[in-house]
Amino acid sequence: MPIRGVRPISNSVLITHQLYSTCMEALEARFDTCRLYEADDRDAFLAEKGAGIRAIAGSNVNAAMMDKMPNLELIANFGVGYDSVDVEAAKARGIRVTNTPDVLNDAVAELAIGLMVAMARKIPQTDRFVREGKWLDGAYPLTWELNGKTLGILGLGRIGKEIAVRAQAMKMRVVYHGRNKQDNQPFIYYDDLTDMARDADWLMVIAPGGAQTRNIVSRQVLEALGPQGAVVNLARGTLIDEVAMLELLESGELGGAALDVFAQEPKMDSRFFALDNVVLSPHQGSATDQTRHQMGMLVVKNIEAHFAGKLLLTPVV
Repeated sequence: MPIRGVRPISNSVLITHQLYSTCMEALEARFDTCRLYEADDRDAFLAEKGAGIRAIAGSNVNAAMMDKMPNLELIANFGVGYDSVDVEAAKARGIRVTNTPDVLNDAVAELAIGLMVAMARKIPQTDRFVREGKWLDGAYPLTWELNGKTLGILGLGRIGKEIAVRAQAMKMRVVYHGRNKQDNQPFIYYDDLTDMARDADWLMVIAPGGAQTRNIVSRQVLEALGPQGAVVNLARGTLIDEVAMLELLESGELGGAALDVFAQEPKMDSRFFALDNVVLSPHQGSATDQTRHQMGMLVVKNIEAHFAGKLLLTPVV
């Protein structure tokens, strides 16, 4: 790996934000760490400590930030999605990047199915219905079910495949859209996302974020999904045209939405709160103790491997 400056002696690791407790403990036990998120003035903090930092644990790293750390060698991203890291800038500077794939597949897939069931059977709404004593005045209106419906998956990657397996257990038909048709998959492939949305009852958004997929779920796609269809998003809020989605949900031209991510999270458009045909979740896809521990340990192991001169476990670049 190219040396960008005078290599420091210590194994200094910058932690960008509060990570899971066992990850923090392991990082602090193995390396010289400093916490960027505790700094009142981040620029001053990096001006003072930047030259001594060899690795970053966390996320949200841009080119300007990299330039403040001339000896930076590795960015160990906490998460499978790494769109908050400027990977091209890192590559140009000889900085390696890792992420945390696979260990969160099951947790995200479980929540995906959970959000679908909650949306279809209106579990949040029926819970309030009971708590508010409305059951005494009559039964709750009939709801949807998943059995026999078609799930169109946008992004049949590791997590997408886990969702597909679980959807089949719910007796759903699975189809998918992606950049390319995948060999040895038992699901029908659509090369056009709008066509898939038109033929599906549910659209599962589980593709990577970034400029290439921004607003890929456009107004046209959502209109094709229609008043009897619902969209589910556990990827990034940027993949859906959120303005169009809200308008279509309000008008009834889109049947429903189950959302774990949003365009400007944690800020939310207040129009979501008035809608009865949505289920909202605060970006909880991998947010379990079990999974966050495994993600954290993968961050630590990648940094350990790098400092020991070994192959990275989960390299991005």
